[in-house]
Amino acid sequence: MTLEQQRDILDHTYRMLTDFCHGKPPRGTVAPWWEVSKEATELLLQYGIEYDHSMNHHDCQAYYLRTGDDWTKIDYNKKAAKWMKPFKRGQETGLVEIPANWYLDDLPPMMFMKAVPNSHGWVSSRDVEDLWRDHFDYFYREYDEFIFPMTIHPDVSGRPHVLFMHERLIEHINKHEGVEWVTMAEMVDNFKSKNKPAAGAMMPAPPGEILQKEK
Repeated sequence: MTLEQQRDILDHTYRMLTDFCHGKPPRGTVAPWWEVSKEATELLLQYGIEYDHSMNHHDCQAYYLRTGDDWTKIDYNKKAAKWMKPFKRGQETGLVEIPANWYLDDLPPMMFMKAVPNSHGWVSSRDVEDLWRDHFDYFYREYDEFIFPMTIHPDVSGRPHVLFMHERLIEHINKHEGVEWVTMAEMVDNFKSKNKPAAGAMMPAPPGEILQKEK
């Protein structure tokens, strides 16, 4: 999409969600299929979005996003010296990332979709449960604090065999001392209370400020 198209879609959905929530603007966002553009972070900042759940830089720790990272694309038609360039870090921001994780997503292994080569749909929920349980157990062993954002869809996790999987997982997780079930917004508030953005970071606009401007 063009930058204008991205902005139009963001503006439309931002206003629609604000109306739906009786004037309360959305604080966070997740990109469909976790596919984002290079302009996405700055657009979200302009709309006062505080957190995103579309990136995979970490498995179980929140972090502040950067914008404007740059790298040289590999071109095998040219000599390696032309494209073996250092990665350039972009501008730090105050937009918090709640990391996404394909291995903690119910859809890829347990939803069948026609004409999608990597679609499964008949993976045993117990195999998925083992993966999720191992992720949790490892994080619990290795970190003093961590987050465990599972991605579930009603048309996948609403099926009986997957509902049973979630029941077993919840029972397993709840056996561990110190576990709290919280919203992503609460994860973000906790992270921000302990971690300040870098000096000079691009910060989100005040909540709802964009609504005061002409569309």
